[in-house]
Amino acid sequence: MGKVYLIGAGPYDEELITLKAIRAIKECTVLLYDRLVNPNILKYANENCEILFCGKETGCHYKTQSEINEKIVNMAKMGHIVGRIKGGDPYVFGRGGEEALRLYEEGIEFEVISGITSAISVLNYGGIPVTHRGLSQSFHVFTGKSAQNLDIDWKLVSRLKGTLVFLMGLENINIIVQNLLNEGMDKNTPCCVIMDGTSSKQKKVVGNLFNIIEKVNEKKLQPPCVIVVGEVVKLNDKLDWYSRKPLYGLNVCITRSKEQCKEITSKLLKLGATVTEINTIRIVETAENLNYYDLHEYDYIVFTSVNGVKIFFDYLVNVKYDIRRIKAKIASIGSATSNEIIKRGLIPFIECEKFVAEDLFESMKKHIKPKDKILIPRSKNARSFLVDSLKGYGCIVDEVAIYKVEEGKILDKGFFNECDVVFFTSPSTVKNLIRMVGIDSIKKKVCFSIGPITYDELCKNGIKSIMCDKYTTDGFIEKLISVYDKNNKCILGGASCIKETED
Repeated sequence: MGKVYLIGAGPYDEELITLKAIRAIKECTVLLYDRLVNPNILKYANENCEILFCGKETGCHYKTQSEINEKIVNMAKMGHIVGRIKGGDPYVFGRGGEEALRLYEEGIEFEVISGITSAISVLNYGGIPVTHRGLSQSFHVFTGKSAQNLDIDWKLVSRLKGTLVFLMGLENINIIVQNLLNEGMDKNTPCCVIMDGTSSKQKKVVGNLFNIIEKVNEKKLQPPCVIVVGEVVKLNDKLDWYSRKPLYGLNVCITRSKEQCKEITSKLLKLGATVTEINTIRIVETAENLNYYDLHEYDYIVFTSVNGVKIFFDYLVNVKYDIRRIKAKIASIGSATSNEIIKRGLIPFIECEKFVAEDLFESMKKHIKPKDKILIPRSKNARSFLVDSLKGYGCIVDEVAIYKVEEGKILDKGFFNECDVVFFTSPSTVKNLIRMVGIDSIKKKVCFSIGPITYDELCKNGIKSIMCDKYTTDGFIEKLISVYDKNNKCILGGASCIKETED
């Protein structure tokens, strides 16, 4: 018999998941998630974990609740560690209690991991504190999904002085508002409806009980929405910290490998963007190829990527190689690669700022001489330009494939539809994403290329893009901020993009 974790993933913002939830996800051999869960949370799963979508949305139920219950039970009986990931908290109108009771009846071990509920967090991201001294000393949470049939004492509720929060209530907002007004609540009571809270699609409509329905219809809000009624709504403008972030409202697709996404994702989230990670490439280490080379014999060792640095030095650690035996001078391409080398206690002798092999070769020509012995540990998929140029200069060059880049996988093409911007970091990311989602889907997005080689690959496929001035992930973020107008998401006139350089 296996075990089941009922995991609350919190609202859409992926950074609001708890450490305990992440730890549980890493243990699981099967994960079931629904549509309110940010797909980036699935990156914490082990590579061999089976991932199943069991989401339910209005008018389109992929799985009934009983079917979900049976799936969880059957997988656990097969010996799996099952993670049932739910938006918000499992026990706040999430039917987690029903799933837990079913597991209890079957004698299956389970654990419930609390999540941050949207009843508090979505209000926060909308600039509304759920309680505030002098305005509200309590809050009351209701499900709005079946308001027509709820056993709510509307007379009592309409007299409550605290904040009223209705989850999943957009379809029944007429019923909710009418019942409150019918039972005597002041029509001027502040009211707010927040759609897709904590995500790049978040929209907020503010009014009062008298006009909120008209305003919601005017803005064409769609589920999921949270409805807030109470005096705390008056603070929404002053306390609206989220929409003031420079990349608020933007969904950025990062096409790098799972390992490479971490740093740039963190920076983009801090700036207010939502990030969709589509791992178009997968790094497969082949560092054992270094076994056949005497590292202490080389005059230069050239690193052309952060991956190459990490895999090379991790190999030295694993085989207990004394780094003091290496007498070679270090050459590096790009600041990110150099910084990774510096972390290992070495300073690059030759450093090329631009992330292109042509510039690195020009930098090396100032120092190298014919007959120099050069080792280049890098990707099996790398361009031949640097090796060919160094050999043509008279150097003895050993190119060692210490990793290879394979095509990654995409869980659901629908994730890509939510993106506004796509950031490509290599020709491989371009080719693989085209195969994954189709070239027409990509052309609808605003595309950025990290440098000229990637830019050329996009051009070759008829995809317009903006090229970063600095060929790094930080250069991309700087460029994105410089051209993004969050008031209307206008990026250089939309998809009509041009090549730009420092010149």
